[in-house]
Amino acid sequence: MAEKRPGYSVDPVLTMDPFIFLDLEREGRGKSKQSPGEESYPSSSPIWFVESDDPNLTSVLERLEDIKKSNTLLLQQLKRLICDLCRLYNLPQHPDVEMLDQPLPAGQNGTTEEVTSEEEEEEDMGEDIEDLDHYDMKEEEPVDGKKSEDEGIEKENLAILEKIRKNQRQDHLNGAVSGSVQASDRLMKELRDIYRSQSYKTGIYSVELVNDSLYEWHVKLLKVDPDSPLHSDLQVLKEKEGVEYILLNFSFKDNFPFDPPFVRVVSPVLTGGYVLGGGALCMELLTKQGWSSAYSIESVIMQINATLVKGKARVQFGANKNQYNLARAQQSYKSLVQIHEKNG
Repeated sequence: MAEKRPGYSVDPVLTMDPFIFLDLEREGRGKSKQSPGEESYPSSSPIWFVESDDPNLTSVLERLEDIKKSNTLLLQQLKRLICDLCRLYNLPQHPDVEMLDQPLPAGQNGTTEEVTSEEEEEEDMGEDIEDLDHYDMKEEEPVDGKKSEDEGIEKENLAILEKIRKNQRQDHLNGAVSGSVQASDRLMKELRDIYRSQSYKTGIYSVELVNDSLYEWHVKLLKVDPDSPLHSDLQVLKEKEGVEYILLNFSFKDNFPFDPPFVRVVSPVLTGGYVLGGGALCMELLTKQGWSSAYSIESVIMQINATLVKGKARVQFGANKNQYNLARAQQSYKSLVQIHEKNG
């Protein structure tokens, strides 16, 4: 019977192809035995390696070395790894990844005693995993990954994102989860990207969640081409009604981003600009045939802005405002889709 080598452990942490492994000790690559007195995790840094020659994966692992050593090093590296791999493979990131930001409780920041046996190490690691749900949140000393994720976002918008996360957790506890993990993760990313964007910060458009729902947005087009007739009409509208924007409604389904959002004009009533009955928009990119899951919501907003101007949209002053509604917009959109499918 082959002898078991003491003190050696290699644990796969991500089961995607190719495999990425974590070596918590310095034995295992080019060594048949661990030298006496040789340090292992957490006294020494974890070693990550991948069974692939893909330079993108190698780069992902190299970035782990940039994280400063601390008593939460493994958790920080694990979060960085998950986030980078999700971006690399264009996958949504699960909200529970944020739990890896939670710092260790007070009293665990001192020097860690050397682990004397494999059994003790495995027992301690198991306890650490069980304690993840009980870590106290601290605002100081943010983890690098969290800090970079929130960088460039104003405090008021960070508060909105945090409120959404709290609502999601509460809905989960109450068994009243709406939407899907995939769609929610992507929409959170889209919202963060919008809050960082210069177009948003310079007031070209604004975004508000309807009833705090991540799946329904009100988008206001605040600025259009100043040389366009539509811009002049909006100035007149401001003088008459105190409103100088075009209000759009975005609604998202559970299978977003693989299906496009449904977008309609809420107000004012427009003529031209590829606006259909009920306020639906005649744009191929908003149909399944023309949509791509790679499109960002900001790019869609900016494209709608440009399309309205290109289509010579004008404000229809004195029009019946009730002619724009969800039912009529959905019917117009359905007819548009049928035309696109028929014409290929």
